[in-house]
Amino acid sequence: MSSTTAPAAALDSAASSAGLTLQSVEPGTDFAGVPTTRATLALAADPTKTLILELSEAFDAADPRFVAEFTTFFTEAAERLSGPRPDVYLTLHGLPLSFGSFAWPFHASTSGADTFVVHGDIRLEDGRNTGLHAKIAAALTQTFAETLVSREQPFAEGFIYNAVRKTLDQGQLELVKSGNRQPVPVTTRYYSVWKKRFSFNDTTEQQRHDYLAAKVFWLSHILGNGAPVWIADPRDAQYLNSTADELGSVAAKLQQEGLITLTGDRATATDTLRAAEPQYRAEVDEALAFIKPSFNEEMRSGHTNM
Repeated sequence: MSSTTAPAAALDSAASSAGLTLQSVEPGTDFAGVPTTRATLALAADPTKTLILELSEAFDAADPRFVAEFTTFFTEAAERLSGPRPDVYLTLHGLPLSFGSFAWPFHASTSGADTFVVHGDIRLEDGRNTGLHAKIAAALTQTFAETLVSREQPFAEGFIYNAVRKTLDQGQLELVKSGNRQPVPVTTRYYSVWKKRFSFNDTTEQQRHDYLAAKVFWLSHILGNGAPVWIADPRDAQYLNSTADELGSVAAKLQQEGLITLTGDRATATDTLRAAEPQYRAEVDEALAFIKPSFNEEMRSGHTNM
C-alpha cells in the first residue's frame, strides 16, 4: 500500500462518524520540502464546505492511540463547517480574525533555535476588506513538545490558534497591510502538566457574556448573512478557560436578554444585537489602536528565517 493510501481507511472511518466525507488523499510537502500526506474532507451535508488536513508522511493515522483525538477533531470540524465562517475566531478585545494558510505539520526551526515552527496567516474580518493581517510563525519549544501526544495538526491546531489569539490580546502582534513574519512563542506557560490542560485566559462571566454576544454579531450578522453560529465551540471554551456547558449557559442568558435567538447550540443575532454595530466597530478600532503602539518594534525586522 502506498504512503498516500495507507492512512485513507483510518481517516475515512473517523471522518464518516463525524459527518464528513474523505474527498481525496494525495502526496504533499511541508515547509522544508519533507513529504506529507494531504487529505481533503468535506461536510457530508454540504460538499462545498471542505477541510484540509496535512500530516507527516511517517505519521500512522491508524494507530489506535490516536483514534479518540481524530474523532474529536473531525466532530468539532464538522460543527464549524456547518456554520457560515468556520475559519473565523474572535479575540477578547473584539477582533474577528480568519486563520488560514497554516503550513502543517511543524518543521524544525531554520534559525538554530531548539523549536518546532508552523507558519500561517491571520486576517481582520470586519466586513470592510481592510487588508490588515499578520504573517505568523508559531514556535513550539522542545520542552513543551515533549508533553504532547503528537505535534500533528489534529492535536495542535486548536491550542496554536488560541496561542495566537492570546499573543494578540497581549499586544504582541500587529495587524498590518504588509510586513515580515511575526513570532508567537508557544511554551509550557500555556499548559499545566499537573492538571493536563491548557490555560489561556481567566475570564469572568461578564467577559464570556460579552465575548459570545460579539461572536454572534460578527460571525452570524456581519460575516454570515444571518446564518446561525456554533456557540459552544471547545476551542473558545479553552481560550476562555471555560467549558462548552458554561458557554451554553451564557448563551441562554443572552437569549433571555433579547440579544440572540437560540436553536439548540446555534445562535443568530436579534435586531437589538444588530443595532449595536457602532459599539462593535468602536471595539475593533480600540483593539487596533491597542496592539499598534504596544508592539515590540525590535520584532518588526526579524524572525523571517523561523
